[in-house]
Amino acid sequence: MNTGTVHLIATDPPFNKGRDFHATPDSLATGARFQDRWSWDSDVHPEWVDQLADDWPDVLHVIEGSRKSYGDDMGAFLCFMGVRLLEMRRVLRDDGSIYLHCDPTASHYLKELMDAIFGRKSFRNEIIWYYKNASRGKRQFAKAHELLFWYAKDGEGTFNREDVLAPYESGMTEWRYRKAGKEPPRGKTPDDVIVLPALNTMEKERTGYPTQKPLALYQRIVEASSNPGDVVLDPFAGCATTCIAAERLGRQWVGIDIWDKAHDTVIERLQQEGLAAPDDEDERLITFGDIIYSTEPPDRTDDGEEAVPFLPTKIRRALEPWQRLPRQAIVAHLEEAQAKDAEGRVICGGCGRVLEREFMQLDHILPRVDEGSNDISNRILLCGPCNRRKGANYTLSGLVRENKKAGWMQDENLAKLAQATARAMADRVRDGLVD
Repeated sequence: MNTGTVHLIATDPPFNKGRDFHATPDSLATGARFQDRWSWDSDVHPEWVDQLADDWPDVLHVIEGSRKSYGDDMGAFLCFMGVRLLEMRRVLRDDGSIYLHCDPTASHYLKELMDAIFGRKSFRNEIIWYYKNASRGKRQFAKAHELLFWYAKDGEGTFNREDVLAPYESGMTEWRYRKAGKEPPRGKTPDDVIVLPALNTMEKERTGYPTQKPLALYQRIVEASSNPGDVVLDPFAGCATTCIAAERLGRQWVGIDIWDKAHDTVIERLQQEGLAAPDDEDERLITFGDIIYSTEPPDRTDDGEEAVPFLPTKIRRALEPWQRLPRQAIVAHLEEAQAKDAEGRVICGGCGRVLEREFMQLDHILPRVDEGSNDISNRILLCGPCNRRKGANYTLSGLVRENKKAGWMQDENLAKLAQATARAMADRVRDGLVD
């Protein structure tokens, strides 16, 4: 999707529940299923980790911290969510909002992940959906709520207070106003607890989809944080609750799902709601033209901006095979190139110190903020202090100047040697002389 085109994202992704979900047999959603189990070894792609390490290290720190405090399954789930949330951030307009549905299984980990991606100042509300009719446990408090995190990209977002006013809980407010001869307010600002029953098996809107949420819940979100004609996106569309809510309220909408019957379910639900005509009629009742369905990603018409906010927009060009070298392979090649001796010690390209390879960290010669690439031609190994000093602001030559000023330069000739051998290794990789 094009960058900056979506007003609102309202989505209900997997929760890391550690089990499989299946639709009710003989229901509208028959065949729908998904696995909510996660493994670092089988579900995490190395290129995801490379991308996060290079462009979003704070996000990777959250993931790695969660792996240590909870386990590999939470780390894998957050990595899966992280690369997708970065793209969601990219497609949001600057005044756009995202509502992420979750439950206490991973909510505190997802909150930290979203703080790292959207910024903690973009956080607006933690909304509690309290559904009352929970089963009553005997050994702990009954589990009777789920959560929605609202983040606004610009820290403000859209909040249509007048459209979602809550009634006063007693008649005293109206009585006081009328006693004074004044017209009472229509309602009050709703609080962050939404009391709404979960769907039971007999509900008319029930499709049999394993994790279906009430339409009224998502209508509240769409009404509060978007306006008629806005674009609403659900990247985990499932049985299309967000799409139906958006259509009811006159918004444009996009739903994405891996389930191959998701499109059919959208059409059938629209017909049941009276929002689309039956198959044998030509009349369309939906707000905006036809429903477009595709199993291939649409062609982007912007300049291919990546999910890295500080980079200028550039046309995405096809990478050569040598430019797709994994991060681990780049490190191995540079360890060989910058090696000082047979004992495995490596020369820091910033200060000339010779240290064991475990103390070396991969960095960019030209920072990413200055359009530096992630391939080996723009990489160097630095010691920890040099890596921290360089950060995202200095070029390698700028780091050398700062090291001299700070008195951190150990051996400039060795630093230059490490830089030269790293460049030579990059040339060898480019020319196909090294795998």
